Amino acid sequence: MDPISLQLGTRNLHGWLVRLLSRNLEWLDAKVKLFLPNVDLGSEYQALDPTQRAILHLQKLHTQGPTTWKSFIQCVCMELDVPMDMEVLLMSMWGHEDGFPSLLEIGKESRSDSQLHPGLKRTYQSCGSSPRRKQLRKQQQELPKRYLQLLRTSVQQRYGDRTPGLGQPLAFHQVYVPPILQWSRASAPFHTQEGATTGDPKAEDGTNVNIRDLFSTKASKGPRVTVLLGKAGMGKTTLAHWLCQKWADGELDRFQAVFLFEFRQLNLITGSLTLPQLLFDVHLRPEASPEAVFQHLKENAEGILLIFDGLDEILQPCSDKETADPEDPASALTLFSRLCRGTLLPGCWVMATSRPGKLPACLPTEAATVHMWGFDGPRVEEYVNHFFSDQLSREAALAELRVDRRLWSMCAVPALCQVACLCLHHLLPGRSPGQAAALLPSMTQNYVQMLLALDPRGVLQAEPLLGLGEVALSGLESGKVIFSTGDIPASTLAFGDALGLLTSFCVCTGPGHQDKGYAFSHLSLQEFFAALHLMTRPQVDREALSQHVTLHSRWVQRTKARLGLSDHLPTFLAGLASRACRSFLSLLAQREEEWVAARQEIVLQALKKLATRRLTGPKIVELCHCVGETQEPELASFMAHNLPQQLPFHNFLLTYADMASLTNILGHRDGPIHLDFEGCPLEPRCPETLAGCGQVENLSFKSRKCGDAFAEALSRSLPTMGSLKKLGLAGSKITAQGISHLVQALPFCPQLEEVSFQDNQLKDKEVLNIVKVLSCLPRLQKLDLSRNNVSVSTLLSLTKVAVTCPTIRMLQVRETDLIFLLSPPTETAAELQGDPDLQGNANQRKEAQRRSLALRLQKCQLGVHDVEVLIAQLQEGPQLDEVDLSGNQLKDEGCQLMAEAAPQLHITKKLDLSDNGLSAAGVLSVLSVVSTCQTLAELHISLLHKTVVFTFAPELEEQEGIQKRATFPDSLTFQMPSEPSLRSPRIRLTHCALQAQHLELLCKALGGSCRLGHLDLSGNALGDEGVALLARLLPGLGSLQSLNLSENRLSLEGVFSLIQCFSTLRWLLHLEFSSASQHIILRGDKRGRDLLAPGSLPEFRAGARLGFGQRHVPRSFCLKECQLEPLSLSHLCKSLEKCPGPLEVQLSCEVLSDQSLETLLHHLPQLPQLSLLQLSQTQLPPRSPLLLADLFSLCPQVQKVDLRSLRHLTLHLRSSEEQEDRCCWRFTDCGLRQEHVEPLCCLLSKCEDLNQLDLSANLLGDDGLRCLLECLPKVPISGSLNLSCNSMSQESVLCLVEALPSCPRVREASVNLGSKQSFWIHFSRQEEAGKTLRLSECRFKPEHMPRLAASLNQALQLAELTLTWCFPGLEQLIVLLGLLTWPTGVLTLRVEEPWVGRARVLKLLEVCAQASGNITEISISETQQQLCIQLEFPHQENPEAVALRLAHCDLGTHQNLLARQLMETCARLRQLSLSQVNLCDASSLLLQSLLLSLSELKNFRLTYSCVSSKGLAHLASGLSHCHLLEELDLSNNQLGDEGTKVLLGALEGKCRLKRLDLSHLPLGGSTLAVLTQGLGHMTLLQSLRLSRSNIDDVGCCHLSKALRAATSLEELSLSHNQIGNTGAQDLAAVLPGLPELRKIDLSANGIGPAGGARLAESLTLCRHLEELMLGCNALEDCTALGLAKGLPRHLRVLHLPSSHLSPEGVLSLGQALDGCPHVEEISLAENSLAGGVPRFHQGLPVLRQLDLVSCEIDNQAAKPLAASFVLCPALENITLEKNRITAYGAWLLVEGLAQGSGIQVIRLWNNPIPPDMAQHLQNQEPRLDFAFFDNQPQVIPRGT
Repeated sequence: MDPISLQLGTRNLHGWLVRLLSRNLEWLDAKVKLFLPNVDLGSEYQALDPTQRAILHLQKLHTQGPTTWKSFIQCVCMELDVPMDMEVLLMSMWGHEDGFPSLLEIGKESRSDSQLHPGLKRTYQSCGSSPRRKQLRKQQQELPKRYLQLLRTSVQQRYGDRTPGLGQPLAFHQVYVPPILQWSRASAPFHTQEGATTGDPKAEDGTNVNIRDLFSTKASKGPRVTVLLGKAGMGKTTLAHWLCQKWADGELDRFQAVFLFEFRQLNLITGSLTLPQLLFDVHLRPEASPEAVFQHLKENAEGILLIFDGLDEILQPCSDKETADPEDPASALTLFSRLCRGTLLPGCWVMATSRPGKLPACLPTEAATVHMWGFDGPRVEEYVNHFFSDQLSREAALAELRVDRRLWSMCAVPALCQVACLCLHHLLPGRSPGQAAALLPSMTQNYVQMLLALDPRGVLQAEPLLGLGEVALSGLESGKVIFSTGDIPASTLAFGDALGLLTSFCVCTGPGHQDKGYAFSHLSLQEFFAALHLMTRPQVDREALSQHVTLHSRWVQRTKARLGLSDHLPTFLAGLASRACRSFLSLLAQREEEWVAARQEIVLQALKKLATRRLTGPKIVELCHCVGETQEPELASFMAHNLPQQLPFHNFLLTYADMASLTNILGHRDGPIHLDFEGCPLEPRCPETLAGCGQVENLSFKSRKCGDAFAEALSRSLPTMGSLKKLGLAGSKITAQGISHLVQALPFCPQLEEVSFQDNQLKDKEVLNIVKVLSCLPRLQKLDLSRNNVSVSTLLSLTKVAVTCPTIRMLQVRETDLIFLLSPPTETAAELQGDPDLQGNANQRKEAQRRSLALRLQKCQLGVHDVEVLIAQLQEGPQLDEVDLSGNQLKDEGCQLMAEAAPQLHITKKLDLSDNGLSAAGVLSVLSVVSTCQTLAELHISLLHKTVVFTFAPELEEQEGIQKRATFPDSLTFQMPSEPSLRSPRIRLTHCALQAQHLELLCKALGGSCRLGHLDLSGNALGDEGVALLARLLPGLGSLQSLNLSENRLSLEGVFSLIQCFSTLRWLLHLEFSSASQHIILRGDKRGRDLLAPGSLPEFRAGARLGFGQRHVPRSFCLKECQLEPLSLSHLCKSLEKCPGPLEVQLSCEVLSDQSLETLLHHLPQLPQLSLLQLSQTQLPPRSPLLLADLFSLCPQVQKVDLRSLRHLTLHLRSSEEQEDRCCWRFTDCGLRQEHVEPLCCLLSKCEDLNQLDLSANLLGDDGLRCLLECLPKVPISGSLNLSCNSMSQESVLCLVEALPSCPRVREASVNLGSKQSFWIHFSRQEEAGKTLRLSECRFKPEHMPRLAASLNQALQLAELTLTWCFPGLEQLIVLLGLLTWPTGVLTLRVEEPWVGRARVLKLLEVCAQASGNITEISISETQQQLCIQLEFPHQENPEAVALRLAHCDLGTHQNLLARQLMETCARLRQLSLSQVNLCDASSLLLQSLLLSLSELKNFRLTYSCVSSKGLAHLASGLSHCHLLEELDLSNNQLGDEGTKVLLGALEGKCRLKRLDLSHLPLGGSTLAVLTQGLGHMTLLQSLRLSRSNIDDVGCCHLSKALRAATSLEELSLSHNQIGNTGAQDLAAVLPGLPELRKIDLSANGIGPAGGARLAESLTLCRHLEELMLGCNALEDCTALGLAKGLPRHLRVLHLPSSHLSPEGVLSLGQALDGCPHVEEISLAENSLAGGVPRFHQGLPVLRQLDLVSCEIDNQAAKPLAASFVLCPALENITLEKNRITAYGAWLLVEGLAQGSGIQVIRLWNNPIPPDMAQHLQNQEPRLDFAFFDNQPQVIPRGT
């Protein structure tokens, strides 16, 4: 028998119990887990048989004591199927208080056990009649009540002690002062009451958040979850404990039980647990039957409150995976999630506290959110009154707080308020007023003083404090806030516990397991000690310290699972970096203050670095806290000035302390700043911190969390913000009470320019109250009251205000929009009047000040009665710019009332009555305004689109002034053409269902207006009958400008009836009809110049465009997308015969048949007035080219025929009065083949004046070309023949060359067989002697060479042959040169091939040696891949060259053989040019030999080439024998000083030299001496170019002396040297002695005013001077004035860019240039010409180019420039790049162009002209060029 059987005393009872439990093992295991949670039921237990497992469980339960055993026996009887006799026996023995058996009682029970009948069984539910059973049930019911009472008693005991005890917060014994609580607008389930009532917590912002409301909901089912959000220190944990205490005291009577859990403790539970274990292990455990207690809690869940504190401190993530059974064991967070979702304990109340940030996803979306804002002023005073016991201390403390604004704002945080009170309690005794608060300037120093106050000895104990710092930092870094005994040294633990810095409490680490834990009394205290550790420990290096100075964003991030624990750590580090903390840290670290100062500087530099970054709103606020803590004004000023002007704060929580820190930093800023708060939960009294903040210019709040209390606080601050211009308070929940406060404050803000109260649910009364203050805000420009609740009656009251208030410019109302726009302030208007572009005269200033009103009341449900009231108001009001009543309910009566009242309302722009239910019957009544209103410009009515719009223009007396002005977007005023004309209104009656029977009434209604200009009847149902009737009625409507009859179901018959209008209507010039789109327009001339619409530009006068003078505008008829059958065409032509001319006809259809085309062409002679016939987008028959070729004989008036792709045909005809011109035939892409050539040429031969024939893009091929060349002599072409893109090959080219002798009138032919194939032949009227042949990309093969040479040998009239990409190598060229022999003549052969660039000069000269004729010119350019030779036939020997050849050539080497052959071929060479070549020594040696034999050489050029020093010696030697040289060009070679000197040695003896170019050669002292020595003998020299040759004043002096002998000099170029005033003066002394001088260039030297003035004086004596270039010198005005005194009369070119000229100098030059007959180019770029643009009165007749780049030219200077266009008829190009010309100035230039100028382009790149306006101007005048590239945006310079 086992021990338990012995204790039970009877085998039967024990055996029966074991058998019962072995059959219910799962139930038994669950009970063992419940009563013995620490028992391990592992694999060893599972291996036992059921009987052994039951015996083992009974043993363990019995050893736990009587309480456990009794509870277990009760569960057996209540939950299992126990027979009645056994139940009585078990309950009588062990189910009562005295039921734990002794051995004696067990023996007695065992004896009675044998008397039981084994067959009797009864369940527990059936024994209710037993007295013992009743007592048992009563005890079961009393268990939950007793547990709840014990729970309440336990909580009372915890909070009952008035001294801080285990687990209690610091100073919790103080009377609790509740902070401000505010519902979030997302808290839909909660009841709220308007107004504040008594009760705690106190109500704020119109929401009564008391205990009843905190736990009241509309929903009877579902989760009841409240989330309390508040920053650290706001009192969330304190409130949680306070609620528990209130429940224990019986004040929360609706709850039977309140359970408080702290997540910082729940984080320590690593295993899974059930909800009963969470409730009964963390809190009080029931004395008996926990299942019964938990069952009671489940049944009464609506009376259970579970508080979870520190939701933001969760360590483990929230899992989305849920088990099937919600009562399964899980983590604490999962249990919390099940409670929130209602799967556990459904109906219970859950409240969680958290810092703002990302919350776990397990929270339901319907959870209510409450914001905790801390203390306001009354609460601070209340807390202080409770903290200090005596009255004197209270008053002293409050006095300190009230004096120090920063300390007062810190007390808004309850935790800081407690610390401040503790410090004041310690500091106040013995100090005068103000001294105590001075010691508490920052949060950090509050904590420092708190440490000193808490230590009873008053001595700073460094070691334990540093020990706490080490513990704090390690905890923050590892995420630990609860420490065990082993984490903290014993001495440190005792110290922290003694001072109340640490709190101790019991911690549950698992079911049945508890331990003792320690934590800092507040998380911020742990952060403070961590900061102390970082600042004082030498082990923390510089990098580690600076890394802790970081900023944490407070956005609700999706990627961040939890908030960090170091919110205030950077703030404390910044506070410890202040100078005030230096001695404290030095004492604590036991270091010198210099060491501490170095540590502090690390923090300050880190903060300064952060201040330079672009930060988000939350980080800016945190940085403000940090910088404020440092108490460093320089750092605060640095941060303030680095803040952007636009400072947005979006979607994060802001407290009073946050705003106070922000405004503290802004106080150090000089410039304005814009604050924008959108979606931010704001503490209601946040605006109080803005009081006196003069830096804020724009202030905007947009949040539903702003209410009346917020508005009241804002109203107190607004009058103190002197710089505030823009105020926005949108999307709030302000009521009449809040608005009243703001309305009272607004009059004290006269500087406001914009106010917005949109989306605030304001009622009529509030809106009217706001509008009343408009008169008190003189600077106000905009008031936005959109998205509020305004009735129609109130709307009419607002219109009355708009009419009567003198500052309102516009009232705009559309559905929910309600906006007032007001006039600018008086001083602003004065500034506008001061603008030079607005200072015209007194009338302009009066007009700028005159008031006008725009009224837009759209979709406001206005009716007829409302319109009557509105008309009465408007008749007494000011001038109206616009009245928009669209979208209302006026109907016909209301629309007629407004139309009739329009003339009396003086509307200047628009009256919009659209979408008001106007019917067709009401249209005619509305038309009555046409004859009665003299200012109507346009009336548009469309019943289909519900459009009724009247557009007006100013009164006639104002028209003349307004016609002279039009406003561009750049707000400039410019002159318009001054010809006033009567306005022609535009009437548009579109889609009004008008029919023929309506026309007479319509024309009668319109006939009273003789001014009708444009009539639009499109979209109606007139039909052919109506159009025919209208054609008869049109003369009665006067002279229209246009008539639109589109979409009126017309056929061709109706159009033909309109053609007669060309004869009956003088105004009709253009008739357009499209059958498919039913588009039909009748237009007159476009000469009418109506007033401009805003932002538009006037069109040019007809005939003035492009400066061609007046021309007669032809009439045009356009017929598109019609079926043109022969009968229709005959009818059309007969209808057109009576039309006056000139006439242009444009037709288009899908297909035109042969018969139709013949019909059309047959009628052309009957249309003598026809000037243009055009067929576009029409498929023409294949025979069209032949039909058109015969047209000249049929109709001689045809001047030009253009047929393209058999789809586009254009015929130009001349009238009999016009002078005959040459004809042009173009048949491109018409499918012409060889068989068409002969008949086509036969027909064209009849045209004697054929000038151009274009047969390109056809299918002629080689055979077609051969046939054409055979017929070509019969065709009298005098211009050009285009055969491009006709699939031709080398065969066609050879045929062309062979045909040249038989075509004497061909002057030029060019063929390109490349990808862009071209084939052109140009003719002359008579036989041409010198022909030119250009062949490109022909790719001749060797077999083509003999035939090509033979053909060329027959073309004796050929003068020039150019071969580009025709030979694959030089072998073919050698063959061609050898075969090319003429009896006599000169041929220039130019070869452009890639291999020319690769071949050396030596090889190319070898090619030249193969020529059969004499070579007179050779030109080689390797870079340009070009070889050019001139051949002279027949070949002749030069006796001198023969002798020289025999004397110098050795026959033994190839080099000498080549030299001998070259001497023979080039014996008569007169020109040798080498450009961009690389001369090797062999080539230079060959050139030396060749030069020695060239007795006739007159021109030698070697430019842009590389030659070795040895090669230079060869060249110099050869050139020294060329005594007949007349031109020598050695410029731009890569030579050094020595090489240059060697080469210049060849100048000796060159007495016949006329042109010398040595530019880009270094002409130093010795080198220049060689040059000047040679110049002394060049008496025939005409041109000398020495640009970029490093010539200075000394060199110029020597050069000037040498030039005295060059009396024939015509050109002198010395640009880009270093010539200064001295050199210029030396040169000026020589210039009068050069009588033939025509060009001088001294640009880009160092010549100043002295040298410039001397040059000017000298140049006036050079009477033949034509080109003068002195730019890029600092000449200044004295030079310009000197030149102006006597400009050479033959001057053609004057270049003075970048010459430091002022307007005075330029004007004097302009006066001197005025009337000069030969001036062609003027450049004054990059001079300051603002106001000094040359003004011409006589003009410059041949001026072609004018360069005024970067001359500071503005609109004022552009006007005289535009006026001078007419005086310069030859002007082609004006460059005005990079000036200050705006759109107005550009329009002035357009006006100048319209006067008849022949200018081709005006460049206006990089002027301040907006791209859209530039495009508009260019559309009007294509000659304006605004950008280097197309669509390039204009760069608008700053400050313009």
